[in-house]
Formats: sequence, C-alpha cells, structure tokens
Amino acid sequence: MPQQMKQNQVLGVFINEVSILIEINENAVTILVSGDSISKGVIFDESKDKYSILQENYVELVRNKLNGIIYNTSRFGNTIIKGIQKLKDSVFKHKPDIVLIEYGGNDCDFNWDEISKDPFANHSPRTGFEKFEKTLIETVSFIKEKGITPVLMNLPPLNADRYLDWISKNNPIAKMNILEWLGSVTKIYWWQERYNSVIVRIAEETKTLWIDIRSAFLRFPDFSELLCVDGIHPNRDGHFVIAEEIISFINSGYRHLLI
Repeated sequence: MPQQMKQNQVLGVFINEVSILIEINENAVTILVSGDSISKGVIFDESKDKYSILQENYVELVRNKLNGIIYNTSRFGNTIIKGIQKLKDSVFKHKPDIVLIEYGGNDCDFNWDEISKDPFANHSPRTGFEKFEKTLIETVSFIKEKGITPVLMNLPPLNADRYLDWISKNNPIAKMNILEWLGSVTKIYWWQERYNSVIVRIAEETKTLWIDIRSAFLRFPDFSELLCVDGIHPNRDGHFVIAEEIISFINSGYRHLLI
C-alpha cells in the first residue's frame, strides 16, 4: 500500500475519533456541588475513632456515572453563609450548567457545649431560620440570573436519640442539661425538619428542581442503619442511597447526561 494512502487512512481514523469526542463533549455537563460535610463525603470511621472522607461518597459515585465534570466545593462544617461566597466564586470560575445545593444540617445546629453548661440561657442556631431562608432564596435567584440551573437537595433525617448521646459526649449531666433546654429529645428531629421543610417550600415557590433525599431514607424500615454512630452523617450505605436518588433524578429527565 502506498505510504500516502496509509497516511490518509490514519488521518481519516483520527478525524473520526476527534469528531466522536467533540460530539460527546457537546452533550457533557458541568456540575458544581456546594454543601457541607455530607457532600464532602465525611463519615465517622469507628475503626479509627475519627471523622474521615469516604472515598465512595455520593459525589464520587455520581461522578462515575456522569457524562461530564463535577466540581465539589463542599466543606466540613459549612453553613450556607460560609458556603455561598465560595459558590459564587466557583460559578464565575467554572461556569457550570447545574449547581447542586445541599445546606441546612449545620445551619440548624446549636453550640451544644454552651447549652450543656447553661440550659436556662437563650441559645441561637448557627444560622437563624429567617436568615437561612433568605440566603437560600437569594442564592437560587443568583444562580438563575446567571443562566444556570439550581437543584436543591433536602436533608437526610437524623436519629435524635443517637445524636443526643453524641452531642452530650455520653456525659449524663450534659445530657440532662441539654434535655432541660430542649424539653424533649424529639425537638432535635423537629427542629431539623423545620429547616428541611423550608428547603422544599423554597424549591416549590421558586419553581426550582429539588431532589428528595429525605424520603429516600425514610423508605427504609430503619433509616438509622444508613447513619453513622453520631446519628446525623450518612454512612457508606447512606451515601449509596443518596447517589441512587440523584442518578434516578438525572435518569428521569436528563438521561443523556449519564454514561
């Protein structure tokens, strides 16, 4: 075969492969994830007796199924106030098609050490309810103004009894004082549910897409099996449930975004 013909065939194959890659990339999506330790993939590793990053966290599980790129700006301890500035900076930097927003777990939390020391004082959550609501609405509006699609995630349920043991550090006096301030352990679940409800309400009122992670957990006979010993962070199984719910959401309306 003449050398020129061989070169033309090689060139033809190369051009065809490039065309396929271009076609794939045209259908690819860029997603920005903004959230707290759940989206960071933090779990409590009982074998090491400390918090660590789960490699097979829900973001990584979704990444493996996605035709596109995921940028994860989530941080351990993030409240919506802390995370939103990073979100805005990342929107300008990465120009995502979709922003997945997951906040509320830290926002509704309290300084339990202070409460255990003085249960008769007034104590405020890390982000007040009204401030959380206002900031989430403003964030959704900001994202939409940039021509980007926001998607909200609501909160996985927590195990109030397990969480109470965790925040009181198994100290009977601290536990008694926290309960004195709470009135009932069920108030822990109720308070988190209040923040969860406002996420759903904002999604519906602003006609924003949202993924119902809470219901996915509550479909299990004992959702506590999906949580770490602290009663609030999803464990490995919990992350698989979150990933499955997100992939199901993508599959229902955006099948072309999956590999």
